[in-house]
Amino acid sequence: MNDGDDRLADLTRAQWRLALRLTAIMMAAYFGFILMVAYRKAMLGRLLVPGLSLGILLGVLLIALAWVLINVYVRWANGIYDTTVASLRNER
Repeated sequence: MNDGDDRLADLTRAQWRLALRLTAIMMAAYFGFILMVAYRKAMLGRLLVPGLSLGILLGVLLIALAWVLINVYVRWANGIYDTTVASLRNER
């Protein structure tokens, strides 16, 4: 393998590592929330302010977390992945 192939293989491994980490974070948060819905209903039903329960707040934060993780991946892909692939294309 030449240097370009090694860099592409490293880039692919880095992409998988990031994707798996972000997926694990989202799955842990999601399943944690579902387990709370199943086993801690009273806690999630507690009102923080009139009209806003802890469950609603955590649900909104879960959706916000998904957007944050998407943003992390997109920034990595646009900044590192695309730049590296473009430089590898220019080398050939």
